[in-house]
Order: sequence, then C-alpha cells, then structure tokens
Amino acid sequence: MADLSAFPITHKWPPQQPDLLQLYSLPTPNGVKVSIMLEETGLAYEPHLVRFDTNDQMSAEFLSLNPNNKIPAILDPNGPGGKPLPLFESGAILVYLADKTGQLMPSDPAARYETLQWVMFQMGGIGPMFGQLGFFNKFAGKDYEDKRPRDRYVAESRRLLGVLNQRLAGRQWLMGDDYSIADIAVFPWVNNLIGFYEAGDLVGFADFTEVNRVLQAFLARPAVVRGLGIPKRV
Repeated sequence: MADLSAFPITHKWPPQQPDLLQLYSLPTPNGVKVSIMLEETGLAYEPHLVRFDTNDQMSAEFLSLNPNNKIPAILDPNGPGGKPLPLFESGAILVYLADKTGQLMPSDPAARYETLQWVMFQMGGIGPMFGQLGFFNKFAGKDYEDKRPRDRYVAESRRLLGVLNQRLAGRQWLMGDDYSIADIAVFPWVNNLIGFYEAGDLVGFADFTEVNRVLQAFLARPAVVRGLGIPKRV
C-alpha cells in the first residue's frame, strides 16, 4: 500500500484507497475536465471535494499541493518512476493523464502538438473570457452601471465561439474523427457559459450551430455525464 503521509494534503483529506490516484476538486468547468478524463480513461481514482464555501482551497494542506489555491489538483501515488506525483493546473493534468494511459492524445507528433494548441486555446482564451463574462452577467457585475466591461467580454466570447464554430465545421470533434483532451478541455466551459452562467442569449449562442452540435454530442457521452457530477457536492 502506498504511503502518502509525507503529503500534508492527505492529513485534511485522508485517502481511503492510497494506492489510487487522489483527485482534489469541485464540479466547476476546470474541475470536471479531470473527472471526465478519469471517467473516460477508466483510470481508478479517489475523489475529494474541495469546498469553496468553507475556504478549503485556502487551507495550508491544500496550498501544500497547489500554492495557487485553485482546483483541480491530483496526487498520483504511481507517478513517473513509481514515485508519487503531485500536480496542479487542469491542462497539465489532462496531458499527464493522456500520457499515463495512452488515451485521448494522438500518437503522431504533429497531431499531438495540434491537440495541445487547442488545449492552450481553451486555457488562455475560453476559460478566462467565459469566466469574466459569467461574473459580469450572473454575479456582482450586474450592479455596474458601466456595461463596457461586460460588453467587452461578450464580444470576445463571441469571437472565440466563432473560432470554434469554424474549426468544427465538417469535423466530428476538434481533432476530426477522434475525441481528445482538446474536447474535454473546451466543452465543459461552453456548457457552463450557456448553463450556469446563463449567457446563451447574451452571446447569441444560437448563431454557433457547429459548436452546439458538438456540445450535445459531448454531453451525451456516459463518461461526461458521470464526470460532471464528480466530486459530489455535499
């Protein structure tokens, strides 16, 4: 049995099965990227809920794993060389899990880098922009009389959706016929934009028929259905 006691995070979230990959997360767009990936690959893992309402992410134990106090993060007892590997940043975790399992990443080097570019597109564009739009549409931003910040994020979100729409025309997934970590990175954020953030009408989501087509295919996958609810909120 793996001994993870040297990692302070395990003192706050004791593993019941320390030989399994430990997931510390919350079912947000970034969090479910990893739970969906784990469900898709079939890799055994143990999820732990990091509660923002009690500031779990600011605890010393969590910060010992991710000093950036964001979810998700993992602790893999069977990392490279058989040593435990702590890892944060959802994009980095997706790449790691793809390499670990040999799944959802093209083996051809050129296609691998093309996949990574779409993962980075999500991390550098879609995530930050959709997140800011969500703030200005659903939360405190509604109280701002000056709508220029909101409108800026609306315009940029529409531009990003247009990039996706063009890319998906004639393709089943972002990389063509093959579902990949690029899709797992992108579509939880698209789903959140029109769902939780309630910004579908604001961005004119109906204009992006290709994005919606692939989103529906994504949401129909059994592993996605499961992953969207992991870790279970209590």
